[in-house]
Amino acid sequence: MMTPSLNADPRVAAVIAFFEHLQPADVAALGQLYTDQAFFKDPFNEVHDLAGVRRVFGHMFESLDAPRFKVLDALVQDQQCFLSWDFMFQLQGQSLERRIHGSSHLRFGADGRIAYHRDYWDAAEEVYEKVPLLGGLLRWIKRRLQV
Repeated sequence: MMTPSLNADPRVAAVIAFFEHLQPADVAALGQLYTDQAFFKDPFNEVHDLAGVRRVFGHMFESLDAPRFKVLDALVQDQQCFLSWDFMFQLQGQSLERRIHGSSHLRFGADGRIAYHRDYWDAAEEVYEKVPLLGGLLRWIKRRLQV
């Protein structure tokens, strides 16, 4: 549950509440939060409209079990917001819960909906390093590059 300091801006409170309670049926309602020409980018996707944003979140529910977000912090300045969050999920057919820690940079349009959404998280550490063979290689490279 978000702390009271995270909900001071009604736009941000609405975004946090939506994502912390997001269910597959809610993907159709993303137009309440995003503009028709919303830009969304994460380490795996880049889309330039609401239909694309819906595809990204729809795919999340199709390919993962029990995905959910927990917003940890929110910083708001004018028409921008920065959120830090944890994303918890299970790979299909597995019981191990996984967690990705990341952040989102949001820009709100004139109507208060999200016009720009950029997610930042370390795909190598959070995903690729957990893949057999590839993970070992990436961890070796990381060790070699450490100071």
